[in-house]
Amino acid sequence: MGFPISSTARLLPAARCRNALFLRSTPSFSRSLFGLFNRGNRPKKPKDPVPVLTEDNLFHPLSKSPFPAVRARGEAIQTLAPCPVCASSHGHIHAHTKAQPKAVKFECPDCGWPTHCTEEHWKEDTEHEKYCTRLREANEDEHDLRSGRRMREFEMPGPQGYEEAVSLANWDVFWYTRGFPSMDTERSRRHASKLLTYPITIGGALHQHSGMTLSNQRVTPEGSRSLAALRSTLHVPPGAPETEEAAVGKPQVRIFVLGARAESSLPPHVWEQLCMLFPSTHFHLFFIGPQVSLPKPPGTGEQTKPEPEKSPEPSPKTEEEEEKVTYLPNVYQPPTPKPIERLRHTRSSLQRYGVPSYTVPYTPQLTITGMQANYAEVHAQFQHTLDPYSDVFFFFSPGFGFPSPDSFAENGEPLLQIASPTEWGPVLPMLLASKCPIFVTGFSPTDVERDVRSLSTAPEVAGEFEWVITPGPNTFGSEKWEVADFDPRVMVKTNWGIWAIRGKSRDVQEQKSIFSSFLP
Repeated sequence: MGFPISSTARLLPAARCRNALFLRSTPSFSRSLFGLFNRGNRPKKPKDPVPVLTEDNLFHPLSKSPFPAVRARGEAIQTLAPCPVCASSHGHIHAHTKAQPKAVKFECPDCGWPTHCTEEHWKEDTEHEKYCTRLREANEDEHDLRSGRRMREFEMPGPQGYEEAVSLANWDVFWYTRGFPSMDTERSRRHASKLLTYPITIGGALHQHSGMTLSNQRVTPEGSRSLAALRSTLHVPPGAPETEEAAVGKPQVRIFVLGARAESSLPPHVWEQLCMLFPSTHFHLFFIGPQVSLPKPPGTGEQTKPEPEKSPEPSPKTEEEEEKVTYLPNVYQPPTPKPIERLRHTRSSLQRYGVPSYTVPYTPQLTITGMQANYAEVHAQFQHTLDPYSDVFFFFSPGFGFPSPDSFAENGEPLLQIASPTEWGPVLPMLLASKCPIFVTGFSPTDVERDVRSLSTAPEVAGEFEWVITPGPNTFGSEKWEVADFDPRVMVKTNWGIWAIRGKSRDVQEQKSIFSSFLP
């Protein structure tokens, strides 16, 4: 909407020019029609951070990495991992093994990991080619996570739209139907699947549209009845809208994650993605285990935050920072994650549960409680309230079939962890007695088979359970390779497989009396 132009101005070109100059000199604070064309006062979008490492500069040998944490991991591997060529020589003595026996000191130029004791043995090892590509992939992934770029794959979508169904067929369809940013590269897929594998593994197993069904023989008839009881609480009756208002009057669904480690340190907004799959359910997550992450002490949130690695260029404080960087290797028993951030509503639950614990009412749909204790110590507080219709247990790679480092049999051999009195020995019989479903994941086919075989040897477990879900691959397992520090040749994927059991049900039969034959 401009200024009115007189009839004289329409006739005289000179007047039109002067009027045009007047129009162009209008002050910047004037507003046009409805302000549609006023772009000056709009807030500017924040610029993406400038990455420290570009996409074509992600590969670095671990010893020459620009990040102290990666260099510290490389040093830990060099002290733990044996040279595969020396280990296969069976007593053959090399001159170099006297000073540092079977230690990997040479970094492969193709993958950047310390893999052999010398370059000679690296050239002799023909088996290295089989896993070199995976190691390079893991190398670049570690540097990409620290590169400082905007991680769009970690941007979580909000609530699902009304009448918009979520498909749980696989990662690709799930990300698409949930409205995640497009996963354009395999690296983005690996990052996103590693972050979401814990909550979506739970959702993919419990949801009524789960890919594990009777038709593909992943769910047994007994398991179908057990899951139907849970799903009657997780979902609304057919035809009713699945909204937050439908949660009124429904019991709270409790998910007990036993032996929790890394999953207890995930940010709550990642676990909130589980709630998006069940809009009409209120979840209470319990992380229970001796390695559960607890919140930082009050008042230390800002002081204990680690400084971000801003630049790979050396600075005067680089040596001091390197001395502070400590890396705990994942040798057989993963280390306890670092303390998590204390949120606004975080409160201590020590008086309620009697063990170091906390509770966070994160949203009206999600409450999180963490307990740093063995489950056997707190089972008495839950045993009388456990309900197969609203309670479920999850074990993420518990290591049932691994030998116990603390418990030994009479012949001196170590007991399996599933039978150890200090680990899972007293826990599983308690859970089977509750008749609640018990889900277990494994990080490889061998790990799943090892844990399943241990069930047949555990006292009070063998013969006392029924299958809910048969052992097999997990659709929502992580696609990222995890490299073992004690041997870089050992690589696994988090939550590769999944299976589930419950306590054996026994039909009650009425005993006939001797007088029943005389009754009409």
